[in-house]
Amino acid sequence: MPRSARRERDRRRSPSSARHADAIRLALMEVAPAGLKKPRLMVVTELSRSQIVRGLAGYRELAGEKKWPPLLWSFQAGYHLCEDAAELEEWERHWAEVKATEIGGVIEGILAPHARLFPKSRWISYVEAQMNAIQSSLDMIAHPQNQ
Repeated sequence: MPRSARRERDRRRSPSSARHADAIRLALMEVAPAGLKKPRLMVVTELSRSQIVRGLAGYRELAGEKKWPPLLWSFQAGYHLCEDAAELEEWERHWAEVKATEIGGVIEGILAPHARLFPKSRWISYVEAQMNAIQSSLDMIAHPQNQ
């Protein structure tokens, strides 16, 4: 599938994923501040595993648009609606650390060998510089006290 077609497909939100997201939101609001793990969420909402997955993705898309509370997942609580600033900040720092590590792997495993093969390539110089900047920004988010 061409890249442009994939992006267009991703931008379209199916009505069913929006319904599933709303069912998940309502179920989590009933048990708030506790949460539900996926098997229990399936029982409460009467959705299948794949519908839950699509509903969770739909929730993330709709949350900002509809001003819904952030949806987090933890080992202890499962999926839960979160309005605690400290918990959200901890999740965001962890997310930034994971992404910085992933980008570091791309830089070391793909971009560095590419740069060694083609040292005069303007493209790889540009990509390496941009990816290093992104990794630095994510490191600053994940570890602000080190700055």
